[in-house]
Amino acid sequence: MQSYTIGQAARLLGVSPDTARRWADAGRVATHRDEGGRRLIDGRDLAAFSIEVAQAGTTEEEVPYTSARNAFPGIVTAVKLGDVAAQVDIQAGPHRLVSLLTREAVEELGLEVGMQATARVKSTSVHIDRT
Repeated sequence: MQSYTIGQAARLLGVSPDTARRWADAGRVATHRDEGGRRLIDGRDLAAFSIEVAQAGTTEEEVPYTSARNAFPGIVTAVKLGDVAAQVDIQAGPHRLVSLLTREAVEELGLEVGMQATARVKSTSVHIDRT
């Protein structure tokens, strides 16, 4: 499972690294240390916490997305596979994006809960880039 540094988690949550560090220090999100001593957050834990943060409305600022190439970097919080179609949920800071795509596309991208991904929005279509 992918893990994230405090800085990476902060970017995905839409807050400053100091805020993410305070949340970790307070035990709001579990961390562990790598061999270099850096604090890391497990992807599944970060996915669950990102939903909690978004529902509580605790992000520091709204990020304006105004161009035709709206990109929402975030973390995959749910993957629901059907026989042919699939649904992927991404929490990008305070934004929850849901994309309906083929099961084949999800499998080719290797998308799973806890992974970092970017939702790109153009008109009414949401495209997922694995990052």
